[in-house]
Amino acid sequence: MTQLVFDLSQGEAFGREDFLVSESNAAALGWVERWPEWPSPVLVLHGPQGAGKTHLAHMWRGRAGAILLAGASLGEADCAEIFERRGSIIAVDDADCAPEAALLHLYNACLEAGGSLLLTARQAPGPWRPALADLGSRLRAAPAVGINRPDDALLAAVLAKHFADRQVRVAPEVIAYLICRMERSLAAAKEIAADLDHAALSRSGAITIPLTNQVLAARPRHYLPPGSDAGVT
Repeated sequence: MTQLVFDLSQGEAFGREDFLVSESNAAALGWVERWPEWPSPVLVLHGPQGAGKTHLAHMWRGRAGAILLAGASLGEADCAEIFERRGSIIAVDDADCAPEAALLHLYNACLEAGGSLLLTARQAPGPWRPALADLGSRLRAAPAVGINRPDDALLAAVLAKHFADRQVRVAPEVIAYLICRMERSLAAAKEIAADLDHAALSRSGAITIPLTNQVLAARPRHYLPPGSDAGVT
């Protein structure tokens, strides 16, 4: 008989203790923890989706007392209210999705107010090529630090943490099997751990390699065939 499984997991945690460090993200973490001793009031943090940029933006918000905004929802009309009511220490997540005029206005206003601005994006400022030349020149002048796709050590640690948070024991060989076949992103690691937990509970069994293979095959967007180097850095 198939059991009904309810998701009792908590919301995503963005504390420093929840951020696992490896060579792929150590430099970016160092910049976040270096604030307010930045050489410039603006920092661009770039890397692929699922690499941990949003986590770092939340950490910086806590450290700096910043306002965290979503780039896609940023509007010019919001900027005056932000500075009037909430201050000039601001992080914009997915800044490359923000309307250019609004981002330029926010950039200039933040600098004029003597504030600090953290921008996260999928690419370094050079390839953005915004239509507004003033925005492009300001972005290229700002320090930029990259965060790479998770390496094997980080993926293994993140998977182990997600399983531990769910109070699930998983053999090391299952984690090794996963990191050779899964999409290399922290978001994928979280989703796969949840899927495996649900699958094992519904079968009243353990998380094994055959079960892992079934779950990955059912999630093609998180699956890399053995031997594939797609997404590996």
